[in-house]
Amino acid sequence: MQTLTDRTALAAHRARAGDIPAAGFLHDEARAEVHERLTEVNRSFTAPVVVSGHGALWGDWPVVPDDDPLALPPGAHDLVVHAMALHWADDPLGQIIQSRRALAPDGLFLGVMLGGQTLRELRAAFAEAETALTGGLSPRVAPMAEIRDLGGLLQRAGLALPVADSVPLTVRYRSARALMHDLRDMGENNALAGRSRSFTRRDLLARAEDIYARRFSDGDHVTATFELIFLAGWAPHPDQQKPLRPGSASARLAEALGTAELGAGDPPRPGTKDPAP
Repeated sequence: MQTLTDRTALAAHRARAGDIPAAGFLHDEARAEVHERLTEVNRSFTAPVVVSGHGALWGDWPVVPDDDPLALPPGAHDLVVHAMALHWADDPLGQIIQSRRALAPDGLFLGVMLGGQTLRELRAAFAEAETALTGGLSPRVAPMAEIRDLGGLLQRAGLALPVADSVPLTVRYRSARALMHDLRDMGENNALAGRSRSFTRRDLLARAEDIYARRFSDGDHVTATFELIFLAGWAPHPDQQKPLRPGSASARLAEALGTAELGAGDPPRPGTKDPAP
């Protein structure tokens, strides 16, 4: 298994950010979304646990760190929330499998992590600056997974009724430097095992900031994209609802939505994108 994360550096970054990070808006958003999604589930959970690198954010909920292996006894919980840590895992599938094993039958796994669109602007600015000044690239932003890949992990982990969705967030900053300070203050700065151990050159940092300001500005501020990906699935149980077999639906989706169904040769309606080839 490839080592993605320097766990010593990650622990140091989290410790510097504090139990409740100074720039904790992403963690706050993730926690609020988790609570909202749980209110939509017609269940009362009596043995929940949270996997997190910032346990104090979860109040009175039992918390275990996102170590590998996870300190979760088999079948002991009816809810496992894996909170804002899977994007740092060397083996995210293994973490989900361990979470599933910790669930009692019909228990719920709910994960939230940063997704592939996160910090796409910062990644592009540094890539252009480094290519121009050094002729190469250094790992600076973790290679976060795309939602289409993460949904498949739930099934591979043996979870039933899997669902994956994303919540995109656009945040405005005074500058790229202010964004990087925020990442440090939330404990999400570079902890990649393959990162450069030397300080970033001043000319490289200045070039990246200039590129960021030119390419990703909305006027007085620059913008940064964050993507929260949510993963949900249930530990198998004989009485669970079963998904329909492909082709077994008795009504067309277009009829349910009250729209016309397009044939293969029909032109797209105004306001829609052309279908992918």
